[in-house]
Amino acid sequence: MQLNLNDKIVIVTGASSGIGLAAARLFLEEGAKVVGASRHPDRIRELGGEDRVLAVEADLSTAEGPKKLVEAAIEKFGRIDILINNAGISHSRLDGFLGTSDEQWEETYLNNLMSMVRTSRAAIPHMTEQGKGVIISVASEDARQPQPMSVDYSAFKAGLLSVGKALSLEFGGQGIRVKTVSPGPTHTNLWDQPGGMIDAISEKFGKPQGEVIDFFVDEVRELPVGRIGQPEDIAAMIVFLASDKAEYADGAEYPVNGGSFKGM
Repeated sequence: MQLNLNDKIVIVTGASSGIGLAAARLFLEEGAKVVGASRHPDRIRELGGEDRVLAVEADLSTAEGPKKLVEAAIEKFGRIDILINNAGISHSRLDGFLGTSDEQWEETYLNNLMSMVRTSRAAIPHMTEQGKGVIISVASEDARQPQPMSVDYSAFKAGLLSVGKALSLEFGGQGIRVKTVSPGPTHTNLWDQPGGMIDAISEKFGKPQGEVIDFFVDEVRELPVGRIGQPEDIAAMIVFLASDKAEYADGAEYPVNGGSFKGM
């Protein structure tokens, strides 16, 4: 299938690892030009030459970061066709809700919800001026299936669903398509980092770290596909939904979860 993404200008936040990096690579393979944002953008620079890749060092949890990112994209390429709101953080805490401090709630809020709000707010005026654009935000199945170990993350991913629906209703008539992708269990740095999912599940269930993923797939979530997701699985859905082939697939949430959430 030809997705006709040649020379489309795509902003990808959180583009230096995981789903963001996989999406940036796939957009480039489809002929798009990528503006990738990260606090540590070196891996983005390695994706291609300056004619097709712009790496922007930005902290999207701040008020200034999203504005800096959008201004850099406009200065370099003159327009924004597609925005992928992927930046976010997650921490797994065995002490759950009572062990999550105000500071941790605020950090998760700024990185997961406000980063999307601010970047979208900076990009939408350029898209409305063009009369066309696509905004895709990466939420999580935790938005509908909240996890006690990451209650703050689950809450603000649910917020992404609500904001995305509101943006679709407000700006759909101006040519902007807004949608949300909700990954299920996906093997990113959120699993491997110290204190991440592997450490938390290992401690909670008393399993050796090397057995955690298989245990999670087979016994905790009973994933029908028999494996954990990879960033490329999510990126494939993102890139398709960003294309004109998915023009009518608007204002909705698209789960990519290997069948882990049976209620959707």
